Amino acid sequence: MKKPNSLVCFLAILSFFFILFSFPSKKLSEDKLNQKQFNEKYNIFAINKPSNLDFCGEKVNLKSEDIWERMDKELLKNTYWQSNTMLYLKRVNKFFPIIEPILKANNIPNDFKYLAVIESGLENVVSPSGAAGFWQILKGTAREYGLEVNSAIDERYNLEKSTKVACKYLQEAYDKFGSWTMAAASYNMGMNGLRKRVEAQQSNNYYNLHLNRETLRYIFRIIAVKEILENARKYGFNYREKDMYTMPKYKVVEVNSTIDDLNDFANSHGINYKLLKQFNPWLRTSSLPDKSRRKYILKIPTDSSLLVFDDFIVPENKED
Repeated sequence: MKKPNSLVCFLAILSFFFILFSFPSKKLSEDKLNQKQFNEKYNIFAINKPSNLDFCGEKVNLKSEDIWERMDKELLKNTYWQSNTMLYLKRVNKFFPIIEPILKANNIPNDFKYLAVIESGLENVVSPSGAAGFWQILKGTAREYGLEVNSAIDERYNLEKSTKVACKYLQEAYDKFGSWTMAAASYNMGMNGLRKRVEAQQSNNYYNLHLNRETLRYIFRIIAVKEILENARKYGFNYREKDMYTMPKYKVVEVNSTIDDLNDFANSHGINYKLLKQFNPWLRTSSLPDKSRRKYILKIPTDSSLLVFDDFIVPENKED
């Protein structure tokens, strides 16, 4: 039997080890390249401490390390939750023109529009405790302040009316505590709850009080959202005017009698049921009962671009 050539054996062994070690080294180089690209292209920056911040003209003492840490936390959270904050930017363009005049008419500082942003994100959401609408009003509070809340109608979802109720509450809270910051804090934990903390801790300054975790964050969240939305590009948010959401044009129709079928009512005004409910979210069922002949204002969209979808034509079944 012929012995294998020693040179052939050596080359075979060399090839084996080359194959064995070439793949890990290739993978290693790919990992290094990936890490290099990550380090060069992806960066998270700390936020510069603003020179001054305020809520309704009431200054925030950023010289306090405790205050700055709490403020920094909310600035970072809202800066780096980019999708959520970009949606805030888009929605405020649509809804602030409705909220701002109502605040002004009721002598409530304009900064309170940001309270609605952190409460609901300017969406008609419902909290685990049952608070609803842009201003997150509880049923009992809504009825106490004159809103109609029942199975068919829930005016917490009426932006104009719920904003007026929020104004009444905030003015009462300001009269009680003498501070818009404290009024905002009471919106979160209730006037009675805040009053008890003030009496127990013998201080009426929000920044001195030991409160529940949510209320401790509450004012800082409002101020952080205000700071970022008013200086969006400073915090890395870039957009064009055409990217912003806008309120479609609509007309108002006054009714003071029962509407048995809101779908028929919508069709009679040249729109569909979906649009009627979108523009009037306070309508909670498919009818509007009105035995007392109370006056209601319904919004009817007039923007033709909202009605661009034709219904499908379903072919008739033919027997073979």
